[in-house]
Amino acid sequence: MVVGVLTLNLSIPEAMSLKDKRSAIKSLKDRLAGRHNVSVAEVDDLDEHRSSVMGVAMVSNDRRFTDSCLSKIVDEVRKSRGVVLMTYEIELL
Repeated sequence: MVVGVLTLNLSIPEAMSLKDKRSAIKSLKDRLAGRHNVSVAEVDDLDEHRSSVMGVAMVSNDRRFTDSCLSKIVDEVRKSRGVVLMTYEIELL
């Protein structure tokens, strides 16, 4: 069993309030969870309206598959409107 954990540090430059941020983050979370069958949660910077740290988790039986799926998620986040990917980290456990 392989557990993949992706940590995304995001900037939300257009957010003027926590409501704007939550709208952008909810949209991204729902899209990633629906398309990639992963668990997604905002894990840090909850009260900062222009930044967010999201965690993405995936479990499978193939290390290469898990790494590939998490890399595809990174590519999708890079192309997303409303958020800017600052840094990310992929861990395979």
